[in-house]
Amino acid sequence: MLTRRKILSLFSSSKLISHKLNANALPHSIHNNFPQISNNFRVFLFHLYGTQDSKFPEYQMPTVTWGVIQGRKEKLVSRVIIFDYLKGLGIIPDELQDLELPSTVEVMRERVEFLQKLGLTIDDINQYPLMLGCSMRKNMIPVLGYLEKIGISRSKLGEFVKNYPQVLHASVIVELAPVIKFLRGLDVEKDDIGFVLQKYPELLGFKLEGTMSTSVAYLVSIGVSPRDIGPMVTQYPYFLGMRVGTMIKPLVDYLVNLGLPKKILARMLEKRAYILGYDLEETVKPNVDCLISFGLRKECLPSVIAQYPQIIGLPLKAKLSSQQYFFSLKLKIDPEGFARVVEKMPQVVSLHQNVIMKPVEFLLGRTIPSQDVASMVIKCPQLVALRVELMKNSYFFFKSEMGRPIKELVQFPEYFTYSLESRIKPRYQRLKNKGIKCSLNWMLNCSDQRFEERLQGNYIETESIGPSFCIGGKLELPGNDIVSDEEEESDDEMLYRRTVSL
Repeated sequence: MLTRRKILSLFSSSKLISHKLNANALPHSIHNNFPQISNNFRVFLFHLYGTQDSKFPEYQMPTVTWGVIQGRKEKLVSRVIIFDYLKGLGIIPDELQDLELPSTVEVMRERVEFLQKLGLTIDDINQYPLMLGCSMRKNMIPVLGYLEKIGISRSKLGEFVKNYPQVLHASVIVELAPVIKFLRGLDVEKDDIGFVLQKYPELLGFKLEGTMSTSVAYLVSIGVSPRDIGPMVTQYPYFLGMRVGTMIKPLVDYLVNLGLPKKILARMLEKRAYILGYDLEETVKPNVDCLISFGLRKECLPSVIAQYPQIIGLPLKAKLSSQQYFFSLKLKIDPEGFARVVEKMPQVVSLHQNVIMKPVEFLLGRTIPSQDVASMVIKCPQLVALRVELMKNSYFFFKSEMGRPIKELVQFPEYFTYSLESRIKPRYQRLKNKGIKCSLNWMLNCSDQRFEERLQGNYIETESIGPSFCIGGKLELPGNDIVSDEEEESDDEMLYRRTVSL
């Protein structure tokens, strides 16, 4: 009752209630009197309904809020005036026809100027003109204040609003805060929240019980560790918006059917969540077919993908064609040999040709015949990614200290991949002191524990190759029976670490 008396008293004192509009001069009279209405009325509205400026000290509250209570005719005239103002700025107001707008052009002017101060241009506003329907006091300032609070710097707010203007319509308490709480519950670091939202601002519009929850639950069900979900979100938040049934599960099923064990796939996704963004039909399947067409054996595909998951998302046909031609021309390696190289080190498809030639030229410069160099590269493709300085040191030790013939390097090119100081020199010295003569493979291709066991033994073990995948999800280890990936010993994980470390 008191409020109504205040309003009536204010209207009476300003003689606004008794003012009669002339139909012929309606636009002119309203245009002339609106500033007076807002100036007389704004202080009253601010004290009656206004939020205290201290709540968001970093933003200046608008001098006017919404305007005055208008009749139907006044609203129509106000809308015409506001539309004329917007058109004068270059803003197309067509989408605002059914939107409730403020009663005065001053309010709209302050909104436009506020958005421009954020860094938005007229073109940006035209991309989403509905943002002009957001109240500065009720929408813009609370939302922007909250975004800045959770880690989006003020200098980035304009870009954020430009990328996701719908955020201005959101309620901080009802819509934004629950999403942030959900992300924190996934172990996304507090300092990373702003980074995640800048990469994928649409997260703020998702329902918690919808796509985000189901995608997380499915990944955990296939073996992804819950504690790794947070880092995955930080690296690639887009998977939270992917539907399990149409995007995530078909990709997972396809890779498992290729022979990739779920445990390894889960480890791959934990470290490289962006794999989930590869399109199955447009990219992954064509790339797998491409690998087979270039001579890779199907049983080797799981190992290839485990070593270099990016290979299923590259423009692969062009890269393989270019590298195959280069290997044939410069390294004298035929297509079959090139396929074996890719099987052992799939990263070679993305390796720059200048990088490849440096270690090759070093080997050729040591008077090693080109056909032997080609054989060495096929046996140990890691050679083409080594630093020449390290190869020089290892070669000098091999010739001057060990005094072995070059043919041993041709037979065991992996020699160059071992550390000279931490493995080659210490082991050679131990063997020399004991008077043991053996191959480079026997000396280097084992763990420190196994090497000690060999030194204590009175025999020399048969040399063996490394582990390999078997179609069907089981792993065959040399010297052991076939073990299942369901047993306590995680052979899949051990293999994954081996292949990734190559």
